[in-house]
Amino acid sequence: MKLAVRRIGNSLGVILPKSTLDAWGIGEGDHLELSERGIRPTPRGGFSHEALDEHKRRLAAAVASGFTANHIRAHSLGNLHRWKANGTWGPAYDEWQRLLEHADDGELFAVLLGRDERSNQLRQSPPYVGMLSRGEVERLNEEAAG
Repeated sequence: MKLAVRRIGNSLGVILPKSTLDAWGIGEGDHLELSERGIRPTPRGGFSHEALDEHKRRLAAAVASGFTANHIRAHSLGNLHRWKANGTWGPAYDEWQRLLEHADDGELFAVLLGRDERSNQLRQSPPYVGMLSRGEVERLNEEAAG
């Protein structure tokens, strides 16, 4: 279906057919998600715990496949140092710091890629944020959202 871009006040916008909004369960005040691939309703209810754990594992897997252990360590320890200096130290960061400073590469990659409870818990507070490009993160987020 083609939608025309129209002037709405001082802005430009599109008018979505009521039938489409009804099919999506969207009404006035609700939100839509815009990406390079189109417009769609925002997911309702978010991820299940299992889906969120798997999504965070896939983000970590992308980091593990794109960077060396030394690069992951350097970037992550830099983030941890900055967060500690700024007073934003979280409960998982002590364990991350120990892992990054003292564990071998095998243990580091086991946490990044593992499906066990410890790995899932640590990946909820990942110190390797900022390593993936914005585009890669958006692509993985879109895949996870379905």
